[in-house]
Amino acid sequence: MSRKHPVIAVTGSSGAGTTTVKRAFENIFRREKIKAAVIEGDSLHSLDRMAFRTASAEAAKNGNNHFSHFGPEANHFDKIEQMFQQYGDTGMCQRRYYVHSDAEAVQHNKHFGLTDLKPGVFTPWESVEEGSDLLFYEGLHGLVRDGDIDASRYVDLGIGVVPVVNLEWIQKIHRDQAERGYSAEATVDTILRRLPDYINFITPQFSRTDINFQRVATVDTSNPFIARDIPTPDESFVVVRFRNPKGVDFPYMLSMIPNSFMSRANTLVVPGGKMSHAMEVILAPIMHDMIARKNQD
Repeated sequence: MSRKHPVIAVTGSSGAGTTTVKRAFENIFRREKIKAAVIEGDSLHSLDRMAFRTASAEAAKNGNNHFSHFGPEANHFDKIEQMFQQYGDTGMCQRRYYVHSDAEAVQHNKHFGLTDLKPGVFTPWESVEEGSDLLFYEGLHGLVRDGDIDASRYVDLGIGVVPVVNLEWIQKIHRDQAERGYSAEATVDTILRRLPDYINFITPQFSRTDINFQRVATVDTSNPFIARDIPTPDESFVVVRFRNPKGVDFPYMLSMIPNSFMSRANTLVVPGGKMSHAMEVILAPIMHDMIARKNQD
């Protein structure tokens, strides 16, 4: 961990809602004039789209029906750890991008002076910009551990985004259908294939985070595979758990977030419709203190 070059990791499963936290941080960075070096979790996969499909098919042929993007076979866990450690030591590290769409391909081809980047591949590695205030990672494995690898040891602030699992599955099924054209059945197959790696490599991270945001629906989600729509923010609460409540100004948060309440000594509950607002109320003072400590050194 580093006071001079802090590392922030936002981690959560596919469809969990990490983008909402990323936007809250972006708002804080803009207001506080914080320059963040951003790392996208997808860029640390070890296989591009075609290579993953080939490896998945080969694994299935050999009787392994649980090969997934959640596990070590398809990720550079070692590079995540090295990236965090190097940035904490020097304020610099290498990064790349995963190309998701045709629009991103055009953007990255222009940036790197290339013509052959297309959706489903990685860009070349490059150095992050000099003079950044902190490293910001958002993806699947920000606090991952696997054997001797432990990325979490180099994280100064870990944020978990983890809806109750039925709600997470509803969000993923609907997102995959709307954005990728997948059928519900195809997404369920993916959920089943990923489940062992989800249990072994995704879930344990949420015991290492400093703050968890867990959305809980107030409508029936007992069968997520037939849900016609995603529960709205107003049909949910967000449970915010602080691993170490010492020094957390809960009275301030309760006064700033309408209709919020404490359910435990380390747990704040806020209305789902106030989730983005609550994130900024909670995270802005932490960012202010982090940058103040950095500037003292």
